[in-house]
Amino acid sequence: MSISIVRLGSPRRPDEGVRLGTVRRPPRGVAKADFAKLDYYDVWFPNLSPSAELVQEALSAADEKAWLAFKRKFRREMSEPDRSRELDVLAALSHQTNLSVGCYCQEEGRCHRSILRELLTERGALVI
Repeated sequence: MSISIVRLGSPRRPDEGVRLGTVRRPPRGVAKADFAKLDYYDVWFPNLSPSAELVQEALSAADEKAWLAFKRKFRREMSEPDRSRELDVLAALSHQTNLSVGCYCQEEGRCHRSILRELLTERGALVI
């Protein structure tokens, strides 16, 4: 049992489990009925996405200093009580079932999903 960190739209791996889309917006030009069929996500979970303002900050982070500022702000958003509890639930579920969380970004190292990986690991989640 574990949590996989994935790029939405990438082919699913065997035993990946339910795929959660931790993105601010659904994929453009894709019918809602096709989200799962096209390997985007089974459930949209925007609560674990950066706020709209932070999405823009992440996209414009041109250097490591700007990325670290984004990372600090996103961690602060995820420390809010509701977000923190949601991360705790996912961490606990990782010991009972397979699931995956993801975003559209090509490079995980410059995507909020890398920070979700850290946050989930810090909570004791089994993360692949």
